[in-house]
Amino acid sequence: MSDTERERPRLYLITPPTIEIGPFSEALAAACEGGDIACLQLRLKDVPDDLIAQATEALMPITQAFDIAFLINDDARLARDLGADGVHIGQQDTPYEDARQLLGDHRIVGVTCHDSRHLAMVAGEQGADYVAFGAFFASQTKTPKFHAELDLLRWWQELMEIPCVAIGGITTENCAPVIDAGADFLAVAAGVWDYASGPAAAVKRFNEIIDETMKG
Repeated sequence: MSDTERERPRLYLITPPTIEIGPFSEALAAACEGGDIACLQLRLKDVPDDLIAQATEALMPITQAFDIAFLINDDARLARDLGADGVHIGQQDTPYEDARQLLGDHRIVGVTCHDSRHLAMVAGEQGADYVAFGAFFASQTKTPKFHAELDLLRWWQELMEIPCVAIGGITTENCAPVIDAGADFLAVAAGVWDYASGPAAAVKRFNEIIDETMKG
């Protein structure tokens, strides 16, 4: 697929693995002011449901004000109960069919596919709204068990219409080749939240690079 046929890639933000809700709410609001963002995934591992609920109550109104989708990691039932826009599921989480049944046809269900063409094909055939490939680079937020190559993005773009998300250590310094290879969304955590000039500047810079790369 040529760049003229592609839709413009967009940012897909992921929360840090642990957050303080007050300060992070401010960081998120700043990021949203920085430029185009497609969605935010609330990714808090091994915490009680009530903490996820508290974070959702604080953060989802911020994303809604900017028309940014709010996704919850792993737990489709919790995503439904909290009124989130969707869920992101890994291979060890709620099976896709169960997540779709819980959330219905109008909310987002995205699926981690690591570095696997087979898993991506299965997710696509089942009806996933997007597939996520990675990790493309070393990550500050988690130790990746899988490493994906850029050719995987090229292959997917040539074959499928379902959007693909690139994840894993993506920063303003290394994102251009990922965009060029065909990522529809750049999943970024530390690359925004730990950016030296702050999250608003990070989002602004990512969007500049997306535009520059698409112009070729």
